[in-house]
Parts: sequence; C-alpha cells; structure tokens
Amino acid sequence: MIISHINYQIYDMYFLLNIKTAFRLVILSIALCACNLGDPEPPAAVFPVPGEAQLKWHNLEQYAFIHFTTNTFTNLEWGYGDEDPSIFNPSSLDTDQWASVIHDAGLKGIIITAKHHDGFCLWPSRYTEHTVKNSPYKNGDGDVVAELAASCKKFGLKFGIYLSPWDRNHKDYASEVYIEYYRNQLRELLEKYPEVFEVWFDGANGGDGYYGGTRETRRIDNRTYYDWPTTINLVRQLTPDALMFSDAGPDIRWCGNERGFVGETNWNLISTDSIYPGKPGIVDLLNIGSEDGTHWIPAEVDVSIRPGWFYHPEEDDKVKSPEELFNIYLSSVGRGSNLLLNIPPDKRGLIHENDVKSLMDWKKMIDEAFSNNLASTANITANTTRANSSKFSIRNVNDGDPSTYWSTNDNILTASIEIDLGESQTLNYLMLQEYLPLGQRIKSWSVEYAKGDEWVKIAEASTVGYKRILPLDGIKAKTLRIKIQDSKACPVLSSIQVY
Repeated sequence: MIISHINYQIYDMYFLLNIKTAFRLVILSIALCACNLGDPEPPAAVFPVPGEAQLKWHNLEQYAFIHFTTNTFTNLEWGYGDEDPSIFNPSSLDTDQWASVIHDAGLKGIIITAKHHDGFCLWPSRYTEHTVKNSPYKNGDGDVVAELAASCKKFGLKFGIYLSPWDRNHKDYASEVYIEYYRNQLRELLEKYPEVFEVWFDGANGGDGYYGGTRETRRIDNRTYYDWPTTINLVRQLTPDALMFSDAGPDIRWCGNERGFVGETNWNLISTDSIYPGKPGIVDLLNIGSEDGTHWIPAEVDVSIRPGWFYHPEEDDKVKSPEELFNIYLSSVGRGSNLLLNIPPDKRGLIHENDVKSLMDWKKMIDEAFSNNLASTANITANTTRANSSKFSIRNVNDGDPSTYWSTNDNILTASIEIDLGESQTLNYLMLQEYLPLGQRIKSWSVEYAKGDEWVKIAEASTVGYKRILPLDGIKAKTLRIKIQDSKACPVLSSIQVY
C-alpha cells in the first residue's frame, strides 16, 4: 500500500509536469505564430537575378572609355597595323589629368584601350615588339596602362581593360597560334591588375591588315575561332570579380548601337542561345533584352563625346554639348543601363579643353536636376502592402536605404501609389528603382497628377529595373499617382524620388 501510494504521488507529479510543459508549448506556439504574422516572408526571387559583382556594377551607373593609341597620331579610327611605334610620342601625357577630369565629371571608373585593332600595346608586352617600349614616349620606358591604373587608384576610380581580339599587326592572326598569343596578353595584364572591374571585348574582327607584312585580307568564323568559353574561364580564374563585356556577355551586353541610348523597354535579361552574329533582329534584341531571358546580362551604353572614338583635331568644335550628354544620361542610366562615355585624349596626351568644359557643365546640369528630392519629405501611401507589414511599408521607398523595399502580396500584380508633396510644385523628373536582388518584375506602369477632382496621365512606361527616370516636363502639381499596371510577380520598389 505504501508503495502504491508513492507510485500515485509520482504519477500525479508527472501529470502536473506534463500539463505545465504542454501549457508552455502552447504559449510558445502562439508566440511564434504571432511573430510570424508580424514578420511575413519576403517575396520569392524572380530568376534570373544579378550576382554580387553585377549589383556593384549597376551602382556605378557611369564610367569613362579612353581610346588612345597610334591612331591618335595618324588621325585614323582603325589603324592598319603597319604603324611605326615611333609615331606614338605624346608631348605632355598625364594620366592624373584624365583621372581628375573624369572623377570631377561624376564618372566612377575608366576602361583603357590597352590594345586596339592595330595591335599596338600601351604597355611593354613581352609577347610583341609593337608596343610603347619601342616608342619615344619616356625613351621607351613608359607604360600607359600602369600609369593610368595608378591614377585611378589615386582618384578613387575603378579600372578596366579593353583588349581587342582582332589584331591587324600580328602575323599569326586567323591561326590557332594567335589565340595563344591573345590569351598570353590577357594573362599578362590581369595577373598584374587583378582588381579590374571590367574586361571589354570588341566585336570587330577579320578583314584586311598588315599581318606581319603579308598585307592581305583574313577571314575568321567569329562564332568559333576565338574559343570564347576557354578565354572566359581564363578571365574568371585570374579576376573572379571582374565582369566581361561583349555583344552577348557573358556578364554585360552591348546595347545595340553607339548613339547613346538603350530601349525604353529594357530588360536586364537575355537568353544567350538566342544571340549569334548575323541573327535577324539581333540589334533590337540587344537593345530591349528579353522578358523571359534565362540570364541576367544587363546592357551597357557605349558612346563617344566626339563623332569619332579617337581624337581628331578637326572634331574640336564637334564635342557633344552638356545638353546632349544630359539627354544621353536620361536614355541610358535613366533607363536602367550603365553609361560608358568615351573621352579620347589628344596628341599631347591630355583631355582637350573643349571636352573638359562640356563634361563639367554636364555634371552641373545633373547635380542641379537631381539635387532636391521632393519625395524624401512627402507623404507616400499605397493601396496595398504585403501582409500589411511595416517590414514592406511604402515608407521604405523614401527612407534613403537601398536595402529596404515596398511590396505587395504574392497574388497582387498591380498597385496604386500616391505621393502628396504638401503643396503644388514644379516637377521635372520621377525616378523609380526596383530591388534587384529579387529580380526585375514590373512590366508596365504610368504616372498621373491630380488636377482638381481628376487624375491626368503625364506619362507611361514599361520596365523599371535598376533605375527609371521619367521626364515630367515641368508640370505643376501637389499630388502624383503611380499606377503599376502589370508585373511578372508581386512588384518590389526600393526607391521613389521626385525632382
């Protein structure tokens, strides 16, 4: 009986302990549910999405191209390859001047034509005699690539390299031997400059040339000759964080023109198996991308500040005006692409005064146009928010933090956002940015302003991407309304700005 009584007591104790444990588990479960309700899951990414290096590239927005070689002294655009290195003799070459001007113009980096189609190398390559080491520049001890790399570091600029696959000087071009030579030069540069942000491959190839004295025309199959997969792997090994540009990537694509614009519809996506030389409609495809593309390969807009890519004295009065450069900015960066602006040094080895003036006035125009973000203090509301959660609040679009964003529930592909500026203002530009780590989503949207009791449409657009700037043409308004009309998945915006 005593044993039985003790067993009952033990049983009662276990029973009470189990009830307490169960009660605690219920409370914990309720707490976890409440926590989950207050902190809903973020939207799933819409693939493909940019890699980390591509996100950093988007943030650069604009940088400079430097075309400088024997062509500068022969007054040609494409050298034939038979130029005597002694013609390369800049009197006052100063890469610090290049970097200083480019930095002050608001550009974030420089890509140098280390070797153009003429095959002349701006560094003393050990694989050829057609280089600066055989020129009068610094008595053969000059290295323009090294000097510019140092200047970029000094002025806080990114540094990139262009190495033309076509070489009109080399005797073995069009044979397998040349491909080994080309890769040796790539290795020579990238082992010395492993921090380059971009490696630029030109699409021009094959044709007439000096070719070591044969003076003939050589044709190649530009789809197979260069064996690009092997070269791409080499660059990946030497500079894992560098992005590669060519017509079709693999990391950055051409915008399809050299006039300074990308399509108003501009998807950062493209399917690489749909791009090949001579394909019908290839230019349009490169210009607008593909909504259903399988790879994140954004467009880069390359354009020169002058009619030519190299300096020509007869073009000194043909430098693009600040207004032209500003329009190029709106049709490149303002449509979600990066701008690569060519600024060719003259025969002195300096950026010409006319170019400098135009660049500085252009920078002033950009600063004045985008200095006062009216949306930063505006009352912004949305007709829908993801799970009604503060984590995805519309207030995230004007908090100045690019890592926060507004979104809707998964099944909501449209939305209406109102921006109350507090008083009527003269409005020139509206800027939207998507949160790119989750992919590009918005397919169509419009903007309206309140006029009395009516909403009047100002403009409409398709894609947003990294950044979309819509001109508002100086309308006077107190309240704007953004209407997202269609999206690939629930829309995600990280920033709304009004100027």
